Amino acid sequence: MAEDHMKEEDISSLFEAPPMAEQERMVEAILFASAEPLSTRQIEARMPHGSDAAEALVYLRKRYEGRGVALVKVGDAWAFRTAPDLGFLMQRETVETRKLSRAAIETLAIIAYHQPVTRAEIEEIRGVSVSRGTIDLLLELEWIKLGRRRMTPGRPVTFIVTQHFLDHFGLESSRDLPGLKELRATGLLDNRPPPGMALGLEADDDEETEEVRGQDDMFV
Repeated sequence: MAEDHMKEEDISSLFEAPPMAEQERMVEAILFASAEPLSTRQIEARMPHGSDAAEALVYLRKRYEGRGVALVKVGDAWAFRTAPDLGFLMQRETVETRKLSRAAIETLAIIAYHQPVTRAEIEEIRGVSVSRGTIDLLLELEWIKLGRRRMTPGRPVTFIVTQHFLDHFGLESSRDLPGLKELRATGLLDNRPPPGMALGLEADDDEETEEVRGQDDMFV
């Protein structure tokens, strides 16, 4: 009977979760090894049975507070990133010319602030048609993706911003998008009305280019 009892204890121990300190170390290792942000479910799937990745993330995030690397939430996923106040150390003082037109910037802004939004709604807000090339560029950059179809005649597709977009601009969610003052400070908007209010844009805006300084500028 004693041997049977010991075997039961050995078997049950196989299904016991590791101590929380060990789970925290596991989460840390998983995130450091991952090239992409991971959701809580993805992290937990790699951990021993019974582990609580969500709780481990809470402790891990607190442990990295004030360090040079921070544990940040990107959409519904997690990743290690350079502390925001140390971002200047990673900048390269160069001038690059990127073919990102004013039309593309405004289209991206409309999608970010009005998602989910259809192409027709984007055109209604901008007051001009949106070229296929503009949408294709934003899809290629993986800053937007197709959302659910609207339950309206024709069932048009909608567009939403991606987790890659949030990660690129250091946002936890779309609720953290900057306001008009911040957008003007980055040079994304001038003093004319912002997207959604400007209805007299020229149709050849797609041919414009934006000169962008630094890697951390918005929409680079």
